[in-house]
Amino acid sequence: MVERTSKFLLIVAVSVCFMLILYQYVGPGLSLGSPSGRSYSEELDLFPTPDPHYVKKYYFPVRELERELAFDMKGEDVIVFLHIQKTGGTTFGRHLVQNVRLEVPCDCRPGQKKCTCYRPNRRETWLFSRFSTGWSCGLHADWTELTNCVPGVLDRRESAAAKAPR
Repeated sequence: MVERTSKFLLIVAVSVCFMLILYQYVGPGLSLGSPSGRSYSEELDLFPTPDPHYVKKYYFPVRELERELAFDMKGEDVIVFLHIQKTGGTTFGRHLVQNVRLEVPCDCRPGQKKCTCYRPNRRETWLFSRFSTGWSCGLHADWTELTNCVPGVLDRRESAAAKAPR
């Protein structure tokens, strides 16, 4: 009899936990009403009144955020991918070399982390990232290090490619 009671209590406890978890995930999406009489979307204020002591450090004008840049893969343009830790940069960097549909896709060999990403009409790279050139500018290079390092690395790679027999 004690065994049945303990099983019953266990089932009740698990059911209550399941219902609480279900309510946490499903409940906010339901329009069950709110105590204040306003709808849930009205009650949720994503941008509350700003703190008067907060000083805005960076200002990005709308025209800068909405500008469009043309990338000429067959020309001289190069994408420099700045890898920032803990932001999904590894996943996005890998996506750039493995999943993007290109005229000449990146050549990723099994067992190697680096892929070769050449332009459609010549053996020059169009992508500067850890998955295409490796850690050429050091481990987790920041903007300043990349700005100083990338032109030299690209010049060395192009001169080495020009010297190599074809």
